[in-house]
Amino acid sequence: MFKSLMAAVAGLGLSTLAFADPVVEGQHYTVLDAPVETQVDAGQIEVTEAFWYGCPHCYNLEDPLNAWVADQPEDVAFQRMPATMGGAWNQHALAFYAAQELGILDAVHDDFFHAIHEENRSLTEIDEIAAFFSDYGVSEEEAREALSSFGVKAKVNQAHARMRDMQLMGVPALIVDGHYVVTPSSAGSLANMPQIAGALVEKVREERAD
Repeated sequence: MFKSLMAAVAGLGLSTLAFADPVVEGQHYTVLDAPVETQVDAGQIEVTEAFWYGCPHCYNLEDPLNAWVADQPEDVAFQRMPATMGGAWNQHALAFYAAQELGILDAVHDDFFHAIHEENRSLTEIDEIAAFFSDYGVSEEEAREALSSFGVKAKVNQAHARMRDMQLMGVPALIVDGHYVVTPSSAGSLANMPQIAGALVEKVREERAD
């Protein structure tokens, strides 16, 4: 099913879709049967990106998504969640959370994507990831320790459980307030995903104000 989804979105470019305002359930987004508990402070609206470093669509989403995030007010709390579907997915999730634990995630994130998609590096082996991290102010030994730590592995397991609760079958996806899911297929293009997420953020604000 995941491969089918990826095939379906492969032809989607970065053109902007003229979607209706307000956005329409079942057309621009789906609603989870059971809301997922959010991980933000009271009063904030969580927007979670589910992604995989090896996914070309996730890589192409980075620029429009980062531009959108930079323009959000303080009540929007954006976070990334690496998808876990086994194999390279889980290794890249380990890399994400290890970089976070080491305090180098902000510096590493874009470069990790670039190395995979522009330099054709797999970055799936622990030693390879540790060597990559060593360019960001940590030793390879420190990186290997983080990659094999209980805390990092626990975060990968938590991400897997959360992804399952979000009923995600592919990436990229944006989940707003633990309720609403936006995919490339529902949005019509990668570039539209942040726009629709923005409309859903406004929907949440209105719902909370009632």
